[in-house]
Amino acid sequence: MTVSPASLTDVLDRIARAAKASGREPSDVTLVAVSKQQPWEKVAPILAAGQTVFGENRVQEAMERWAERREGVELRLIGPLQSNKAKEAVAFFDVIESLDREKLAVALAAEVRKQGRSPRLYVQVNTGEEPQKAGVIPGEADAFIAAVRGTHGLEVEGLMCIPPVGEPPGPHFALLAKIAARNGLAKLSMGMSDDFETAVRFGATSVRVGSALFGARAT
Repeated sequence: MTVSPASLTDVLDRIARAAKASGREPSDVTLVAVSKQQPWEKVAPILAAGQTVFGENRVQEAMERWAERREGVELRLIGPLQSNKAKEAVAFFDVIESLDREKLAVALAAEVRKQGRSPRLYVQVNTGEEPQKAGVIPGEADAFIAAVRGTHGLEVEGLMCIPPVGEPPGPHFALLAKIAARNGLAKLSMGMSDDFETAVRFGATSVRVGSALFGARAT
């Protein structure tokens, strides 16, 4: 697939239509362009077309790609984070969306204190309770959010989820929104290339779109 800014225009138009259909402003939804594992020749036209928020899965890959291109760009870590990579993640990313366990909260809190820098944090919720997937299970989300805030002194901006493949995403988005509401969280990172319009209807404040922008990743 030859990447054209037309793909960016198309996704933004679809976000806008979904937002307006739900009585929301298109500006309420941030597009996170998922650039993970994409060659730079596919990413560059999207960046040049005005996209400024990008999502990466791995700390090292993101640092190699973006270290010399950070100006004006917001970087979000959307993949699982190992606690031994907390130092680099806190130093490099603007947002970490995959906080999901006590050990990681401890490591992030230590680095925030040490570096005096605090990325915005999202708690990842495993709404489908899939054993192979990262994220705190819904029944433990309230207690975990409280511990992150109280015990570890970290500010939580919002929640993130990835619904199970093959299931209707709506109920998972609704569940995430419900958990967020009762914990006083206004930000919801949910929805990807196949379901971001549904996510917008359920209140997503950011959607993580990769293949609809860049085409399929090379395997």
